[in-house]
Amino acid sequence: GLRRRPSRLPNGRGRQHDRAAASRDRVLAHERSPTMTAHLSLDVIVNAPVESVFDAFTQWSRQDEWMMGTRVEVRHGDGRSRYSEIAGWTGIGPIGFWDTMTITRWEPPYRVDVVHTGALVRGTGTMEVLALPDGRSRFVWSEGLVPPLGALGRVGWPVVKPAFAAGVRKSLRVFAALVESGTLPR
Repeated sequence: GLRRRPSRLPNGRGRQHDRAAASRDRVLAHERSPTMTAHLSLDVIVNAPVESVFDAFTQWSRQDEWMMGTRVEVRHGDGRSRYSEIAGWTGIGPIGFWDTMTITRWEPPYRVDVVHTGALVRGTGTMEVLALPDGRSRFVWSEGLVPPLGALGRVGWPVVKPAFAAGVRKSLRVFAALVESGTLPR
């Protein structure tokens, strides 16, 4: 018959610990996989201090207001610490895919690093805020992605990259405008 899963593990730690350990295992597995990576790094100047920019981009549930075709949710943890898991649905309506991520570095108000752990999107991402004079900031969005579909993905990345970069660039401009207008963060 069916057995109930025990609420505590044999070592006395609960399911939360088990889930965090699984997140760390996925991060370590990614770090050990030697594969070709496609790089993209874009930035935008925001007329706002680093704290406001950081608070705005880490409001995961509001990312759909500025990132084209994407909505993000926290899946595990608080979304504001290492080994928290977030997931972004990228697509239009029901057509799309989940991009699951584990936060590997959390340094407010300057930097968040993630490892993409999904079946389709794999690699690393960094969102960084740099202080500029006069209370302005530079928000840098960087990705080191493993193209899906093997050789086809490696060949296709140079074709897809300009459109992908244009979408991210437009999204970053929208983000800056929302922060500068005070719409983000709230």
